[in-house]
This record gives sequence, structure tokens and C-alpha cells, in this order.
Amino acid sequence: MLKWIKHNGHYIALTVFIVGWALIIIFISQKLLAADNEIYMDQSGATANIDLEQQGGSNLIGGVGSVPGTLTDFDFIGTTNTLDINQIGASNLWKGDITADSYTGFFQFTGNSNVMNVVTDTTNTYSADSSNVNVAVTGASNTLTLNQATSAAAATLDLDWIIQGSNNTITSSINIDGATNYMDIDGSDNTVTYTGTGVNASSGGYMWLDHTGGSRTLNITQASTLNNDWVKITSNGSNGTFCVDQNDQGTSTGC
Repeated sequence: MLKWIKHNGHYIALTVFIVGWALIIIFISQKLLAADNEIYMDQSGATANIDLEQQGGSNLIGGVGSVPGTLTDFDFIGTTNTLDINQIGASNLWKGDITADSYTGFFQFTGNSNVMNVVTDTTNTYSADSSNVNVAVTGASNTLTLNQATSAAAATLDLDWIIQGSNNTITSSINIDGATNYMDIDGSDNTVTYTGTGVNASSGGYMWLDHTGGSRTLNITQASTLNNDWVKITSNGSNGTFCVDQNDQGTSTGC
């Protein structure tokens, strides 16, 4: 069911529908005489398949609690869900709070100066296990943050990044439990900050970074306290700073 209403000079479409056991509420707001688009969404339930695409610049994806001047995270709650985000253009923003186990995520960005800020299951509601997350970016000066299970254990997480462009900033923190983090980055002046922690006996993270480009900054921390960590870095280019810190309950001196 789709209904358009006018509110504060905007036309707003309210759509409510059911997919499987999922109740999904989406607000789509388009300003009059402007190119900016906004999707406000909260989803709760299992086995949902959601595909969101925006084309153009200065678009937003956030939660239904957003108000003018403040964009809240959209809530994506449940198990065995699939979420596909595709933003095509410059200066787009997506904020998400994912509480899910065994979910599949496809996050794609084409353009410059986009921002992604996503956290997954920070309260350990569903354990954030067995997720398959793919981030693909083509463009420059993008800021990407993805924190997975910051107070849970991301068992068997498969996280893949494909970044093509320069001056991008990638930040990721994972509470690992047999998680894999693979990064394929092509471009100069990119910055990667990755922190993998874990306290379970089965913890043990694998990271593989394949990079081509100059003037890069790579900060890698692996700190599984009861198991082993592995990191493989292949980088081709001139200039840059590398800091790799593997700490198993020792006294870290840093870089």
C-alpha cells in the first residue's frame, strides 16, 4: 500500500508491507524542486529480502526516528535476512544498526565523498554469527565504517571489501570468532584501520589485505586472547605507513 502525503513542504510516501515474517516500514521523502532523496526504514523479522537503491547526489538512508537535522540509524532486526544497499552518486549517507544472525549484506557505492556508518548487533541479541557481508566501492574520498559484534562474537563472519579509488578511509572493528576479513584495495592515499578482538577459546581471525597504490596508511590490530590470529598483506606502491600489532594478552608497545 502506497500513500503520498504533504508535510512541511515535502511529499512523503508511506509504504507498509509484509515479507515472510518481516514487518517493514519505509518512509521515502523527496524535497520539492530538489534532487535529494531520503529513505527512512525500520525492519523487524526473519527471512526478509530488502533491496534499496538511490541514484544521484546527497541522498540519505536512515531510521524512521529521523527528524530534520538529525539522521538516526535504520534498524534491521532478525535472522537469515538479506540486505542490498546501492547508492550511486556523490555525497550520499547511510547509517544502519543491524541486529542479525546469519544475514547477507551487499553494500555498494559508486561515486565520491560518500559515508557509510554501520554497526552490527552491539548488544549481542542474536550473536551476529555466520554473516556474509560484501562492501564494494568505486570512487574517491569515501568514509566507510563497519563494526561487527562489538560486544558479541562474530563466529564464522565472512567480510569482503573491494575498494577502487583514492583517498578512501576504511575503519572496521570485529569481535572475532573464526571470522575472515578480506580487503582488495586499488588506489593511492587510502587509509585502513582494522581492529580484531576476541575472548572465546574458538576465537582466531584471518585477515588478508591485497593493496595496490602509493602513500597508503595501514593500521592493523589483532588481539584474540585465547587463540591465534593470521594476517597476510600484499602491497605494491611507494610511500606509506604500515602498523601491524598482534597482541595475545601481552604488553603492547604499539607502532
